[in-house]
Amino acid sequence: MGSTARLPNILVTGTPGTGKSTLSAEIAARTGLNYISVGDFAKDNELFCGYDDEYACPVLDEDRLIDELDERVSEGGNVVDYHSCDLFPERWFDVVFVLRTETSFLYDRLQNRGYLGKKLEDNMQCEIFQMILEEARESYKLEIVHELPSNNPEDMENNLEKICAWVEQYKQMQGLN
Repeated sequence: MGSTARLPNILVTGTPGTGKSTLSAEIAARTGLNYISVGDFAKDNELFCGYDDEYACPVLDEDRLIDELDERVSEGGNVVDYHSCDLFPERWFDVVFVLRTETSFLYDRLQNRGYLGKKLEDNMQCEIFQMILEEARESYKLEIVHELPSNNPEDMENNLEKICAWVEQYKQMQGLN
């Protein structure tokens, strides 16, 4: 990150179904930051390199994604939402929020999305074994990685308040208010 003051970049990550998109869009709406849904960005820009029949989803071309997003994210002022985090350059993010959901809630959410079989099982195991949280801790400085509960509307509102307060504090520290 350069030495000039800029708005923060926030990564919101977690297992599918933890509420990343809902939270990220609301953070952007409340703070004025730009919202980037990596999945939507990849679709809009055709950044896929194949199709995974086992999981019934396209395969992201990570190198092309990083190339396409680098300039935009490097300018700052973004909330980025994706279910993985180790593909992004460490320099992109000022803070990383990992959403965690109790498995009883997550199972229902994923079933409601139509997840079945191996896709459902693998995503449940991902949450049980804290794989996204561990990935974040291995990919970024520990002091910028924060674990947040995401089980119900109260958690969502608490998370929004915490993150919006963090953004305001960041802006003050950068002299952006």
